[in-house]
Amino acid sequence: MTAVTANPDAPVLLDLPPLDAAHFARIEDKVAALMRTRCDVVTMQGEALLPLEACIRSAVRPGSTALNIITGPYGETFGGWLRSCGAQVVTVSAPFTGAVDAQQVADALREHPEIDFVSLVHAEAATGNTNHVAEIGALVREHGALLMLDAVASVGAEPLLTDEWGVDLCVIGGQKAVAGPAGVSTVSVSARAWERIAANEQAPRRSYLSLLDWKERWIDGGRTALPHAPAQLEMLALEQAVDRIEQEGLDAAMTRHRAAAAAVRAGVRVLGGPVPYVIRDEDAAPAATTLRAPASLDAREVVSAALAANSSVPLQAAAGALAKEMIRVNHYGRAADRDVVLASLAALAAGLRALGATIDEDAAAGAAGAAWDEVVAAG
Repeated sequence: MTAVTANPDAPVLLDLPPLDAAHFARIEDKVAALMRTRCDVVTMQGEALLPLEACIRSAVRPGSTALNIITGPYGETFGGWLRSCGAQVVTVSAPFTGAVDAQQVADALREHPEIDFVSLVHAEAATGNTNHVAEIGALVREHGALLMLDAVASVGAEPLLTDEWGVDLCVIGGQKAVAGPAGVSTVSVSARAWERIAANEQAPRRSYLSLLDWKERWIDGGRTALPHAPAQLEMLALEQAVDRIEQEGLDAAMTRHRAAAAAVRAGVRVLGGPVPYVIRDEDAAPAATTLRAPASLDAREVVSAALAANSSVPLQAAAGALAKEMIRVNHYGRAADRDVVLASLAALAAGLRALGATIDEDAAAGAAGAAWDEVVAAG
């Protein structure tokens, strides 16, 4: 029987000293700074769907009226949770090819003065669009409703001004532009949101979904004793990811992501075949660029052929109903890099060529490089 030996070059991930409450709190403070919030933050020990569902089930009670803004699949998920809490749901939808118009939100709030909760996704990585939160946040605050924002795909890639925009419940994860772990996620909670949650008899208690448990057992105690054993490796990875952004500079990190998205969109426009799925540049999310495959080709076949040419590039086909038509170029974290963008376009060109499409790879590379340089020069 052959003995199994550890790889001496592997990072040491086991037998680490325990992560104590003080260190856990320091990590939370770093994340709060990244989110631009002075509100309480809770770092929940699971993927971002955990705090997103926790926010809705904590703040929404039977008899509530919620405005759910849908610009992609995550907004659709929120609607189901809201209804299961007993809320009446008013839906505002926008085509996945763009952002919601703030006037649509204003009209819904005016027509339904009873709305007391609004759910919105900042950037939809699945569809490649981003919503303009500042204007929507001002409308919601004037109306008096709570605003919940899913900022998982926007944090680190584009401005996120949680307090300035009046966001009451803001959820982020580390697995996209932050280039960190998926196993922990953070929610900021405003004083108004805590009041609403405390008054909700249906808010989860003694539950993995309970924000109130975290408040009473962690925040109200001065963050001196953890309520349970933390996800240690994920918390340390989150800290490293946030530290890396701080070292680079948040503005520089966001510039990389904007440059990556602009370069792909510019390159594809002259490549031939695919076109940007999100129509207007100002509605395109910096964390991921979505493309509409040529009508004669299946997006899944295009991606497969592109990955056969270069399996390292961050290309994938969409899931679900969009799988046949949508190609996604991810710019998460370190993938927001000029060389990665050019390699992605080259692989896409190779895949299209293999499927019989006529393309202009040189023109695409030139346009992408020029767009990258323009964004970086503008800062």
